Amino acid sequence: MYQDCLALQAAEKSLYDVLGQEYPQPSSDSSCCNSAQGLPAVDSSNWVPDLGFPAGNGYNNEFLGPDFRAELNPFAIGWTEKNNPISEAPSIFVPNPDLGRKNHGRDDGNSFEEERSNKQSAVSHEEEPENIKMLDEILLCSLKEDCSNNPSSHQLEKKGSSASNGKGGRSKKANNKKGGVVDLWTLLTQCAQAVASSDQRTTNDLLKQIRLHSSPYGDGNQRMAHYFAAALEARLGGTGAPKYAVDVKAKTPMAEILKAYQMFLNSCPFKRMSNFFANRTIYNLAEKATRLHIIDFGILYGFQWPCLIQRLSERPDGPPKLRITGIDFPQPGFRPKERVEETGRRLQRYCERFNVPFEYKAVAQKWETIKYEDLEIDPDEMTVVNCLYRMRNLADDTVAVDSARDAVLGLIHKVNPQVFIHGIANGSYNAPFFTTRFREALFHYSSLFDMFDATLQREDEHRLLFEREMYGRDIMNVVACEGAERLERPETYKQWQARNLRAGFRQLALDETILKRVRGTVKSEYDKDFGVDEDGRWMLQGWKGRIVYALSVWKPVDKDYYY
Repeated sequence: MYQDCLALQAAEKSLYDVLGQEYPQPSSDSSCCNSAQGLPAVDSSNWVPDLGFPAGNGYNNEFLGPDFRAELNPFAIGWTEKNNPISEAPSIFVPNPDLGRKNHGRDDGNSFEEERSNKQSAVSHEEEPENIKMLDEILLCSLKEDCSNNPSSHQLEKKGSSASNGKGGRSKKANNKKGGVVDLWTLLTQCAQAVASSDQRTTNDLLKQIRLHSSPYGDGNQRMAHYFAAALEARLGGTGAPKYAVDVKAKTPMAEILKAYQMFLNSCPFKRMSNFFANRTIYNLAEKATRLHIIDFGILYGFQWPCLIQRLSERPDGPPKLRITGIDFPQPGFRPKERVEETGRRLQRYCERFNVPFEYKAVAQKWETIKYEDLEIDPDEMTVVNCLYRMRNLADDTVAVDSARDAVLGLIHKVNPQVFIHGIANGSYNAPFFTTRFREALFHYSSLFDMFDATLQREDEHRLLFEREMYGRDIMNVVACEGAERLERPETYKQWQARNLRAGFRQLALDETILKRVRGTVKSEYDKDFGVDEDGRWMLQGWKGRIVYALSVWKPVDKDYYY
């Protein structure tokens, strides 16, 4: 899930190249997109990762898949509120004036340039009471280690949906109206080959067949084929980047996004278990700390932290002074830091509620442009760096010689945190050759659609919303975009392991107690086909043997190693 403004910037640069002109560098206070991690555009606004992804690109980097867009993922999705009147109450959060130079946006969440007439929502900092109640139910119960958010509901949902769907998403073939069988995988693969060779006639013929047997309301395989067909058509017509961009006028209400996010947490363990593992690791590390500084790359809406805040408040010797630096991509429009700052206000409310001393700093700019001084590191604080499923949207070595991924790892190394918690969306669909990338993407997304087919009702409107905004938009970017416009660039956990080692980090052993708790929760509360495994000090999460997300813990080897 990445920022739509980054996709817009890439499209503008391509236009300048065609005209033979040099693309102007955006100023530091530009209200346009300086960077982002957009989502594949469909007709709504923004989603979160990865699980990361999630994605990842979802309603936050947590929808996500870990993608959540991620975050997954995982997710970053934007929301709208019900035209609340401008609050007259004093703001509980005063943004740092030194920060608002760049925009921010998502994995799992962005919108195109805000219209001038939409000033009211831009300055309203109050959330609907209904939404606040829903946030509490999702963030304080479902992610709390001793409260499983009503495990029986997971079991009921699994049993009901499995009985309803039957063999739904497990077959690569769809029934023909005349009684025959259509192999959608073969049709999609042939169509991709025709697109790669610019054979428009064959492509159109194959697309007609695929559309006839695919649907966003069918089984998992039919739903997947629907979104891949749309992406192939966009690639053939050269409209991938525009379709990936988001129409700000079609925003999804926050309440609907929260319900979809809750659906994701209840049906899939990826995000919930990632948050639990990361939060428990931080809590154990900071058990005696009096001052704790968390630097969160890809904070999105901050859904990971209310549970940790609640846990810190319960320490026998009192909570530490908590400082969070929330980092995300700039959001297009007149308020590039709006979402990151709103996250700070939301976390401030939770800290006041649980009596945890709190300080927050919002950073909304390209991650590779962040300087060490921007993070205001205090050697007397315990510093932790957290990044779950969002680095897949940073440019890799095939885009620029000086990789943004290596630059961010270098910055983290210089910070020299006590621990660096790194979650990645595991994928092989980052090949420069289109047909290879397409084939790998088919394997990856077939698992995700099959996962929902086995755990959710087909008629679930929140499933449809999530699939369209998360998976559909990501597929659009993977298939229809190239070069700088292609923002979904996952790597396998073994590739990330090699990259982190080169950057001067050493991998720490996973906490077996936490890992055992994760395995037990997944086994007792989720579908039997979800798996949790360990390999090379990575906690792996997947579906039917396919690894979807991986999480590990790192520490710099030597403070001056990288620089």
